[in-house]
Amino acid sequence: MGRDDDAVFKAIADPTRRALLDALKASPGLSLGELCAQHPEMTRFGVSSHLKVLEAAGLVTSVKDGRLKRHYLDAAPLQEISERWLTPLAATTAAAMLRLRDHLEKP
Repeated sequence: MGRDDDAVFKAIADPTRRALLDALKASPGLSLGELCAQHPEMTRFGVSSHLKVLEAAGLVTSVKDGRLKRHYLDAAPLQEISERWLTPLAATTAAAMLRLRDHLEKP
């Protein structure tokens, strides 16, 4: 894998960072000031610190737009984790449920 799974798990373990990701999913291209306005309980430094963790994990990309930096969600690392960890487990669980159903439905 090209990305560090630990960095992604660390980044999404924090509810504040998940809230920032939710905000960027709902409104791509938010600036730091716009993110701060959506999270008045946090300081500008706090939001900026969380964004750095998200960027380091590859979950957020930033693009300069004049004097502003626009932030965007990059869901690729989450998709990679899903394909590596969740999809195989879901397939195994689904197969087990089908076997259980077949067993229970036998006359």
